[in-house]
Amino acid sequence: MTEEAVDEVDRIVAAWRRERPDLDVAPLEVLSRISRLARHLDLARRTAFAEHGLEGWEFDVLSALRRSGEPYQLTPGQLIRETLVTSGTMTNRVDRLVGRGLVDRHPSATDRRGVLVGLTARGRQLVDAAMSDLVDGEREMLAGLGAQHQQEVADQLRRLLIPFEPEGRDGTRR
Repeated sequence: MTEEAVDEVDRIVAAWRRERPDLDVAPLEVLSRISRLARHLDLARRTAFAEHGLEGWEFDVLSALRRSGEPYQLTPGQLIRETLVTSGTMTNRVDRLVGRGLVDRHPSATDRRGVLVGLTARGRQLVDAAMSDLVDGEREMLAGLGAQHQQEVADQLRRLLIPFEPEGRDGTRR
């Protein structure tokens, strides 16, 4: 490792190895970097969303609707599964987004008691603009890695993440 390639995690790991040579601190080399990158990513995302007048949770709901494809509608239950929040939280979020004119509610055509949450034209325009800026910023964050290295990192991170996902290694929902 050259001096210019040393980061804060290297210094932390070296200090722990000096102070606790009996402890294998190798996991810190990966997971502390992921944690630190997550903080930088969170800040970059909050900044990108704020530039469009959005909170992170607003982007989560709007992007779930946008990703669903035309007609950009989901049931509250589907939104809950997509965003991993409680039903009470989702009700509050949808109410607030309706108030901003970013989503609306429609009765379900297939279930008389059901409701669909739909993306308005204004909501679609806003989430599309925020998403464009988000991926531009994230592309800049990854500029130090070529396309092949980005894919290798993505593949390795997927291997680490899969056991924690709602659908585990075997593809079945937990």
